[in-house]
Amino acid sequence: MLVRLLYASRAVDTTPAAVDGICTSARQHNADHGVTGVLVYGGGVFMQALEGGRQIISDLYGVIQRDPRHKDVVLLHYEEITERRFGGWTMGLVDTSRINPSTLLKYSEQAELNPYAVSGKVSLALIEELMATASVVGHV
Repeated sequence: MLVRLLYASRAVDTTPAAVDGICTSARQHNADHGVTGVLVYGGGVFMQALEGGRQIISDLYGVIQRDPRHKDVVLLHYEEITERRFGGWTMGLVDTSRINPSTLLKYSEQAELNPYAVSGKVSLALIEELMATASVVGHV
C-alpha cells in the first residue's frame, strides 16, 4: 500500500553543506527503499513530502523525528494514495530563495516558507504549484 506523508521541521544547521548533507543522505536512502518525494527549504525551515510503502514511510518519519539535524518536526498531512505524485524524484529540491516570493505569498500571510502557520492541504497545494511552475530541481 502506498502512502504520502508531509512534514515540516526546522534545520539545526542551516549552512549549505548541512542542507546538502541531508539531501545526499535522503537520496541514497530513498533510492534503496523505493521512496520518492520533494524537499522544500528556506529560512531554516524544511517541508518534505514522502511517498512509498506504508511501513517504509512510517519508519522513515520516525528516523527523521530522532535525527539531530532536525528540530520541531511536525506532521502536516498523511494519506493513502493510489499512485505517486512525486515518482520522478528520489528527492526533488526547491530552494525558496530561488522562486518568486509571490508564489509563497499566495499560500501564506508572508512571502516566506512557514508550513507551521498553514494547513497540510495548503502546504501540499504549494508543493503542487512548485511542481507545476518547474521550481523543483530533480535528482533521481
